[in-house]
Amino acid sequence: MTDQSTSFLGHLPVRRIGFGAMQLAGPGVFGPPADPDAARAVLRRAVELGVDHIDTAQFYGPDVVNDLIRETLHPYPEGLRLVTKVGATRDDTGAWLPGAEPADLKHQVEQNLRSLSVERIDLVNLRRFERDDPDRVEPALEDQLGALADLRDEGKIDMIGVSSVHAATVRTAIETVGIGEVQNPFSILDRSDAEVLDLCREHQVSYVPYFPLGSAFTGGPAALAADPQVAAVATKHGVSPSQVALGWLLAQYDRLLLIPGTSSVAHLEENLAVADIHLDDDDLVALDKVEPRPVGH
Repeated sequence: MTDQSTSFLGHLPVRRIGFGAMQLAGPGVFGPPADPDAARAVLRRAVELGVDHIDTAQFYGPDVVNDLIRETLHPYPEGLRLVTKVGATRDDTGAWLPGAEPADLKHQVEQNLRSLSVERIDLVNLRRFERDDPDRVEPALEDQLGALADLRDEGKIDMIGVSSVHAATVRTAIETVGIGEVQNPFSILDRSDAEVLDLCREHQVSYVPYFPLGSAFTGGPAALAADPQVAAVATKHGVSPSQVALGWLLAQYDRLLLIPGTSSVAHLEENLAVADIHLDDDDLVALDKVEPRPVGH
């Protein structure tokens, strides 16, 4: 069994279940939430319950989520790890625009530093589009990583990560600059990133799955609830199918970290309770029989 409660984000100790702040923005991750006070309540409750790893980005909103984090939690509790990502921008209508040239990445890091009101960010992920838009022409990976390494040398970044990437990119990043995490889609329904997860195990790199319940945009949570193996394990433990799926992820690798997102305090508490669910060997054998159904990259 792996340790359910604590692990490492790169070299930094963290609890294994953190918080992904993307859903605190408005619809389409654009504009303010309908109820900013409720969003602040989620952030406050997360910290009260021991969350020490929050994942965000300046382009969530844009600025909206970082502003909520700063307004609600600054000065930040000792030991709170803030992770952001760069590699894209938004226009005034919320459309996604290219923003991945080395100079763009440096500018975006400065935006995150300013909006979060910190002098150094614990980890910055380079968000590439090789998985979800393989025909896009992107800047040279080595140049992008070099720009982030420059900022690390300047003390503005503690660690570098990569997101939405293939195994070859992970290998290059490990070999050239060293990385603290990989953030890719992975779940009991979509195990297509197993090669990258194996690389992370081999090099002791933290792995942070997004779409941990399968993509909500294409029916992941509903597919979990309908799966007989997941349902049986959920009934056995008296928990929800989604909690079982998150617990299965924790059992895959001791440096796998969860950042489930929500704009609801009740849902936040349900997610954090996963740390108390201990799946036994019989559960894991049963769950390994779940038929993978990739539902979004």
